[in-house]
Amino acid sequence: MFGSLVQLQIKPINSINIGDKLMHSTAYSLLNLSWLLAFKKKHVTNKKNIVITIAVFFYGIIIEVLQETITSFRQADFYDIVANFIGIMFSFIIFSLFLEKKP
Repeated sequence: MFGSLVQLQIKPINSINIGDKLMHSTAYSLLNLSWLLAFKKKHVTNKKNIVITIAVFFYGIIIEVLQETITSFRQADFYDIVANFIGIMFSFIIFSLFLEKKP
């Protein structure tokens, strides 16, 4: 949250910045994966994993809205939300396929 709402010394570029989107995907992938792993041993259900994943997605949307509304130096970006979603889904799939059932 801190990194999303503080002023960074990076100059904005009007076109889509692939490096920025990769950072968004990576950050939200790690955030989602950490929450999935934190609750892994507590009543393993697919429903719980879906709720965690949806919550992380909405957290990303809230951060984008806050960037637009409470800061004068950051702005919301639809493509950031898309990048967040891609990272979240990547971690959900990796977790579901490889990590969920392992002790």
